[in-house]
Amino acid sequence: MTKKNVLLVGESWVSSATHYKGFDQFGSVTFHLGAEPLVDALKDSDFSLTYMPAHEAVEKFPFERAGLDAYDAIILSDIGANSLLLPPEVWLHSRTVPNRLKLIRDWTKDGGGLLMIGGYFSFQGIDGKARWRRTAVEEALPVTCLPYDDRVEIPEGAALEIGAAEGILSGLAGTWPPLLGVNEVEAKPGSDVLVSLPEEHGGHPLLVTGTYGKGRSAAWTSDIGPHWLSPAFCEWEGYGRLWKNLLGWLTEAA
Repeated sequence: MTKKNVLLVGESWVSSATHYKGFDQFGSVTFHLGAEPLVDALKDSDFSLTYMPAHEAVEKFPFERAGLDAYDAIILSDIGANSLLLPPEVWLHSRTVPNRLKLIRDWTKDGGGLLMIGGYFSFQGIDGKARWRRTAVEEALPVTCLPYDDRVEIPEGAALEIGAAEGILSGLAGTWPPLLGVNEVEAKPGSDVLVSLPEEHGGHPLLVTGTYGKGRSAAWTSDIGPHWLSPAFCEWEGYGRLWKNLLGWLTEAA
């Protein structure tokens, strides 16, 4: 069986810290990858995953349609719109380049599978800085972003109860492990809200699917791993099944 090619964009960050020890202080910088649970879940699966960390995507995410056509699905996870709108050619040299958000939209419309996963720089994000609202990518998603900081933090954890499950939710019935937060979004008319938070936590959409032109798109409004997904969620046997089912649906027509 030919594997479906999936491009995961984002899910990395650099942290800078200053350490104080009495009179003295020093700094340190650390690099982090956040998609290891998904990478592990897709090993030996029907999907070939290419992981493009956020700092690489600024220059390496394709500027031409042919680059996107190499993939059956694209996942945008915890990376803000500016990372694709402001490559060095634009930011430093004021030169024009293709608008990669429009490229993603048109690629989806022509039959691609697009998934946005939640996080502090997904949808509208922390302090509204992810800035996906009113972009070409939002046009292709089955949800609308809010015009402000859209985080819903749930430190006590929200456990989900899934009833009779089929399709994307096949094999996932029962109680899911807790998650600790989501991005609040609004489902577009005609989209399918497959999973929502309990009403006590606002009833916000968690998993939404839809179509855009010939393509399919989906929004998972929580994280791909910690911190919004608890360790128990990432270690849950349904974790891998969830992503395989969802990617299978997104790439069904590919």
